[in-house]
Amino acid sequence: MAEVSAMVDTGAAHTMMPESLLQQLHVEPRAQRHFLLADGSGASYGYGIARIALAGQEWPCPVSFGPEEQYLLGATTLEIFDLTVDPLGQKLIPAVHRARPI
Repeated sequence: MAEVSAMVDTGAAHTMMPESLLQQLHVEPRAQRHFLLADGSGASYGYGIARIALAGQEWPCPVSFGPEEQYLLGATTLEIFDLTVDPLGQKLIPAVHRARPI
């Protein structure tokens, strides 16, 4: 287990952590995925599943094997943890679900 700080990136589908950290934690890539980067270029990264602990919960989450110093918490992980972003308060909050009869 390793404690890290990550930037929340709601524009990123998956969480990205440095490949060296994931290897150290014995997380194995299951596939290679191609990603379109913010600058318009592309890159291929390993893709696997890591157990992530956040907000008092722990769940398996998809994770990309990124470059060093790349600690991003993506939208899929937020959904798995049932969290959303409060942009004014700059914090994560429980998601509110609305349902209506069909």
